[in-house]
Order: sequence, then structure tokens, then C-alpha cells
Amino acid sequence: MEPRAGTFSEEQFREACAELQRPALSGAPWELLVETQGISVYGLLDQPTGLYEYKIFGTLRAPPDLLVDTCMDLGYIRRRIPQVTEAYETACNGETVIYMKLEFPFIVSPRDCVYVQQRRELDFRGRKIHVVLAKSTSVPQFPERSGFIRVTQCLVKLAAQSDGRGRSKVFICCFVNPGGWIPSWIINLVAKNGIPGFLTDLADACLRRQRRT
Repeated sequence: MEPRAGTFSEEQFREACAELQRPALSGAPWELLVETQGISVYGLLDQPTGLYEYKIFGTLRAPPDLLVDTCMDLGYIRRRIPQVTEAYETACNGETVIYMKLEFPFIVSPRDCVYVQQRRELDFRGRKIHVVLAKSTSVPQFPERSGFIRVTQCLVKLAAQSDGRGRSKVFICCFVNPGGWIPSWIINLVAKNGIPGFLTDLADACLRRQRRT
């Protein structure tokens, strides 16, 4: 699960396109965790951490370009996730690098994360597909901060294409290890219960943006 340094390869973008067309769930014990409102969420347990890697397939009520725009909008992320108290992007060595700070109530230590993100639009087997790849990284411009746990394991893949009716057929793969001493079962439960609601809110936000344009 360790992210690799450097930019994403052409093969990684095309792998996301391929899985959008045909889910790759064989050869590993993927579990169907949630199925609701046209969205299926599968989980694969990562034994060393006790956390799940997630694969999400389905249809969302928004066109793919708007969906990806919203996913990459740091303003939307700050509004949607109240724990995110700081988020901004900068250019580092020709890449877009994002710094994000999260603060929690009670006894949970604050976290921060540095990740690199790339977006591309591909012609894949005659289909126009929007792909976003993101993973945690380490750059000298963002040294670790005292009092914060640095999230060093984070990987996200998103691929979306039009279904021909103003909606998006989507594939999302993500794995996040927040580090520290939060029990893995709590993290898994929060993620499992939160994914459908997050995607519904994402689609609603896209529709609101669409009405304003």
C-alpha cells in the first residue's frame, strides 16, 4: 500500500479507465459492503493495517466534467468536511501538490496530509473518460508539523464517463491510513457508513453548480 514517488504513468491512467468498463474484483477477497441508490461499495482488508481498501462502482446524477471539477474543488471539500480546517495547492517540481490539515474534537489528534494530484481526459476505446489520480507524497516544502500526525498512506483513483443521459458512470478506488492509535474497526465503520452519503452530497453539489452556470 505504500505510495510510490513521482508522477503517475500512462498505464495507471489507462488502468483506471479499464476498471470503469469492467470491475476488477477477482483474484482477491473483495467484500460487497454497501449497495444503495445505484452505488456498490466493495472492501478489501489490508492485513498489516486492519483497514479496508475501497472500490466504488455506480452512477451519479451529474455529468463527468462537473463531477471531477467538484471533487477537485478544495473549497467544496472544506465546506463538506468540517474537520478540514486548511487546504490549498501549490506547484512543486512541475506537479500540483495539495496540503490539507484536519482537526478533530476530544482526544483524536489532528492530522495533516500532503498529496500529489493529476487529472487527465482520455479517449479510451472510443469513450471520453475523465481520470483523477492522487497519492500521498513527501516534499521539502511541507515538512512535518509539531503536534500533527502526518498521513503517509493515501491513494485515490477516480474515473468517470457520461452515461448519455446527463449522468456519470463512475469508478473510485481509495485507501487511507490516518495513522496514530484510532482503532481500525472505528475507521472502517465510519468509512463504510459515510461513503454513500458523501457521494449523494457530491452529486447534489454538482447539480447546484450546474444550475448556477
